[in-house]
Amino acid sequence: MAKKTAVLAVNPVNGSGLFQYLESFYENNVPFTVFAVADTKEITTNSGIELVADKVIADLKGIEDEYEALVFACGDAMPMFNENADKKYNRDLMEVISVFGKKKKFIIGHCVGGLLFDLAGIAAGKKLALHPFVKSAVNTAVATDEDYVVDGNFFTAKNENSLNKLIDKVVDVLK
Repeated sequence: MAKKTAVLAVNPVNGSGLFQYLESFYENNVPFTVFAVADTKEITTNSGIELVADKVIADLKGIEDEYEALVFACGDAMPMFNENADKKYNRDLMEVISVFGKKKKFIIGHCVGGLLFDLAGIAAGKKLALHPFVKSAVNTAVATDEDYVVDGNFFTAKNENSLNKLIDKVVDVLK
């Protein structure tokens, strides 16, 4: 049976990355719920397309056991995270990532996803693919220049352009 997946979409989200995940999950019957990392379900892509997520990140707190995988769909994550680190939705984001990691669930992301996994304290010693601009900020994980990396339950891609090289591996473990 396919693994139920929580997809976290920041605001603004990178539509290219998000839609690669969602289309692949839909086509392969992987059940998913999209959680907006925001105060409301209304988010946009970096190119301005308006979207309505299924729920907000606060709705995922306390029900993490209902999901077997977590996907972090990047966007303008680090600048927006940096500007809004004190917001409840970003604190909820970090708590949810931590819970999923501590429970050894599948952790999937691209671009700065690996950095957030590192900051949440769940990626120590894990080899991760991340955007070159954030590699130096990683503390306990092993940042690589590879297009994608699978290290145990961690699946990461350098950016949305290399996500297509990882997505089949993600789908294989989720379906």
